[in-house]
Amino acid sequence: MRFPFSRTLLAAATLLGATLAHAAYPDRNITLVVTYPPGGTADRVARLIAPELSKELGQNVIVDNRGGAGGMIGAAYVAKATPDGYTIMLDAANHTQNPALRKMQFDTLKDFSSVMLLQRVPNILVSSPTFSAKTLPELIKLTTPKAPVVHYATSGAGSAQHLAGALFNALAGTHLESVHYKGGSLAVTDVMSGQVPLAFATIGTTLQQIKSGKLNAIATGGEQRSAVLPDVPTIAESGVKGYSSYEWNAIFAPAGTPSAVIDRLNAALVKVMQQPSVKAGIDAFSGEIIASSPQQLEDFRRAELAKWQRVAKEYNIKLD
Repeated sequence: MRFPFSRTLLAAATLLGATLAHAAYPDRNITLVVTYPPGGTADRVARLIAPELSKELGQNVIVDNRGGAGGMIGAAYVAKATPDGYTIMLDAANHTQNPALRKMQFDTLKDFSSVMLLQRVPNILVSSPTFSAKTLPELIKLTTPKAPVVHYATSGAGSAQHLAGALFNALAGTHLESVHYKGGSLAVTDVMSGQVPLAFATIGTTLQQIKSGKLNAIATGGEQRSAVLPDVPTIAESGVKGYSSYEWNAIFAPAGTPSAVIDRLNAALVKVMQQPSVKAGIDAFSGEIIASSPQQLEDFRRAELAKWQRVAKEYNIKLD
């Protein structure tokens, strides 16, 4: 069936207009929604890359913190945004952990397009300087089933740090009880003051306090020791075999964002992640730059979703 000439012209004009719009992207400010409050690793990464991304794209990239509910408030906002590349999201490990633990307001896979896995950084178990256990074996001895409950602070219920502690309990046979805060920096502050003895946090939010003696580093959650804390053992080498726990950050766009826009963002971010200022900033908190392709991030997040579904079921990890 042949279309009338006028309809053919209209279709061609529409296609040409869409092509030109994508080719001109971006022609106005871009909002980078960070799904966590200021002060944490996600916020630090966003503020490292935003100025450089602005230079690469030729438009201002404005950081917009929309924290809460383990990243779901900001994610729900971006999921409903117009899929044109002008509202994008910097998310964290909760992107693939929330579906194993919560009733979701959106579909993680269906509502977001992958742009780039930026970096990952190990979680770390820290304590107040006044806490009696200085090593992991000492801590495990304190947390037998009949012993008084030992609490650990997290950056929020269902956060990567909450799950880091839940996984630790499952593998170590301990009974640490979680105390949830609205952000990692608030949790760390209360550990420094002794209000809560322990925290699973990221190295990025604790490194300065560890070096200044305001926090004691017990063990890291990485597969290898951290380059910035080489004297601190990993949790796995300290006796909890098979343990690893990372925070990671990635860029996503609303589902339906044109592939040309996704590719433009990814190409710009590849250059951003090579900038000395960005590399130095991520090195400073023991981050590992990944700078993936969109497909590599898509494969990664699908694998992580499957992993956390399996872990939550196998170890009966639930929100309080």
